[in-house]
Amino acid sequence: MKLFAHPGASSMSVHILLRETGLPFELEMIDVKAKVRPDGTGYREVAGRGLVPLLQLADGASITENTVIAQFICDAAGRADLMPRQGSIARYQVMEWQSFVASELDKAFTPLFWGIGEDEEVAVRANLVLRLSEVDRALGQLPFLTGDRFTAADAYMFVIASWALFFAIDLSAMPNLRAYLARIGQRRSVTDALAAEGPGLVPIIAA
Repeated sequence: MKLFAHPGASSMSVHILLRETGLPFELEMIDVKAKVRPDGTGYREVAGRGLVPLLQLADGASITENTVIAQFICDAAGRADLMPRQGSIARYQVMEWQSFVASELDKAFTPLFWGIGEDEEVAVRANLVLRLSEVDRALGQLPFLTGDRFTAADAYMFVIASWALFFAIDLSAMPNLRAYLARIGQRRSVTDALAAEGPGLVPIIAA
């Protein structure tokens, strides 16, 4: 398998899961803004939408979208701890959080990458604080989103919530979320992914 990613982008959540499972893979870092691969060829020749993540399989087929790739990886590795068995309520709870991250956080950060006007940026940041505060409350004293186990939802949440640090959004009133980000930031899969991707959008809070 080959993962196409951009440093610290949402694709890092897939990168983390690949390292959690131990499945063999190649990593190709893309300049997703310029849509260019390291060899200078156009990324759209591989990914028509020009977006990351994209997981290319051995038979030439490819899969896009974070949540779908996450399910594929965890199922392929037989890792029910990361993605519980099909039909179980635990699986739907993980998928619920994945959906929340995708719809309420990932997309909510997008305007900050565009260079928007001051008034709009104030509104965007206020909305992000509201959503991140919801995560802080939901976490409470739980180590991970759905309980005592790190799951695919945590890989996704960690990356996207860490963008708050990149954009200097104040998390001082969210101690549960800060502790959560610091805790996950120390996982071997995360530190290895960060080392492989290089400087990107994901700062680490000291434990």
